[in-house]
Amino acid sequence: MNLASRPLLILVALGLLASTPRPCAAGEVVFPDPVKAHAEVVETLARLIRIDTVNPPGNETRAAEALKSILDADGIPSEILSLVPGRGNLVARIKGNGSKKPLLLMGHTDVVGVERGRWTVDPFGAEIKEGYIYGRGAGDDKSMVAVCFEVFRALHRLKVPLDRDVIFLAEAAEEGTPHEGIDFMVARHWEKIACEFALNEGGHIHTTNGVVQYVGVATTEKVPRQVLLSAKGTSGHGSRPRLDNAVVHLCAAVAKLGEWQPPMRLNETTRAFFQRLSTITPPEEAFLLSHLEDPAVTELVQSKIRASNPGYNSMLRTSISPNIIKAGFRFNVIPADGLATLDVRWLPDENVEAFIEVLRKLVNDPAVEITLAEPGSRKPTPPSSITSEMFAALEASQRKLFPGAVTVPTLLTGATDSAQLRERGVQAYGLGSLGSEEDGARIHGNDERVTVDGVGRFFDFLYDTVVRIAASPQ
Repeated sequence: MNLASRPLLILVALGLLASTPRPCAAGEVVFPDPVKAHAEVVETLARLIRIDTVNPPGNETRAAEALKSILDADGIPSEILSLVPGRGNLVARIKGNGSKKPLLLMGHTDVVGVERGRWTVDPFGAEIKEGYIYGRGAGDDKSMVAVCFEVFRALHRLKVPLDRDVIFLAEAAEEGTPHEGIDFMVARHWEKIACEFALNEGGHIHTTNGVVQYVGVATTEKVPRQVLLSAKGTSGHGSRPRLDNAVVHLCAAVAKLGEWQPPMRLNETTRAFFQRLSTITPPEEAFLLSHLEDPAVTELVQSKIRASNPGYNSMLRTSISPNIIKAGFRFNVIPADGLATLDVRWLPDENVEAFIEVLRKLVNDPAVEITLAEPGSRKPTPPSSITSEMFAALEASQRKLFPGAVTVPTLLTGATDSAQLRERGVQAYGLGSLGSEEDGARIHGNDERVTVDGVGRFFDFLYDTVVRIAASPQ
């Protein structure tokens, strides 16, 4: 028997799942039984992990069909929409009274690949041990899909009266091929997912030694776009070194840009993030976070943050990471050219062309050409508001469920499909399950995992937030 199925089977044996939930009485919103709800979240997450949806090729339709079968049994209409065979996006809707615009709950079902030999467990086995559920996608992003899915089902089963339609989207192709996922949905089926607010991946509920420290809500994100450095020289025999060696010029340019620290620039989100975080951190760290804009110490503060916390440092500025260099084909031949690829994550309001000119001046080498790669589908957009009705609901749920913590808006240094929604005017917010720094470091890595207790408590948080923002006044 797979361990992931035990919590749900135990509940069945106890008769806790046999009763039909009663509808909400007038003036009442019913909350689901936490033991049952948490077990169902874990069961759904385990079921999703066991479905291999590595992108490429994705095969997300298999995950969509598994979720659709559950919705069919619940009597909730849903449909699977695909641009190409096998890349299915599942959409379902619970109707409200229409007095407010819809709320979208979403997550992606595709995952990145695995190095099986470096895992200590089956990456598609959903093994549970020592309080964790392991598997590719446990953190990114099948736990978000499972929690959103079970919140959606709970609203239906408990017949919660709604002012807003609540839409569930299990999307395909987020990991590098969004034209078959969110781009397809926005371009071809916008009417099915159009909303005022969206809750998606991108945030996290940060724990230290098992205690929730803060609820991180992503309100904006950096824009990924590659920069290419190409160098040209004269080819020749390796026994006769040349001053115009393309490799030498290319590596010197890469070193300059890799060592350079672009200027710091805070926005509404990052300023609030560091200010709020400084109220709950140890004194030494609090000093750094609260003195970023102090002219007397800002250079020292930024230097310390760069050395100690790459994530915070990336939030402060457009970042440059040289990740690929290609040159040469054998050891004794001087190559005529070389190419380096820089992963540049732009602040949402960065002037890209002006930034490229700064890079050219820094390199200052006519043998090296600097060009921008073609932009992707994720465009710069204004941050989602930290004074909106949705952000207030998230803060209220945090105060209720994690009273010793604080809610902080975050700028995501990675990228999500919330960018395409923000471009259409949606106030999109990134959330995530409970986890530590170590848990977060495993995302896209080996032995990816989330805590069983954490996904259950994340369900409680998300359900409470959805009721606050979507349920009819009681």
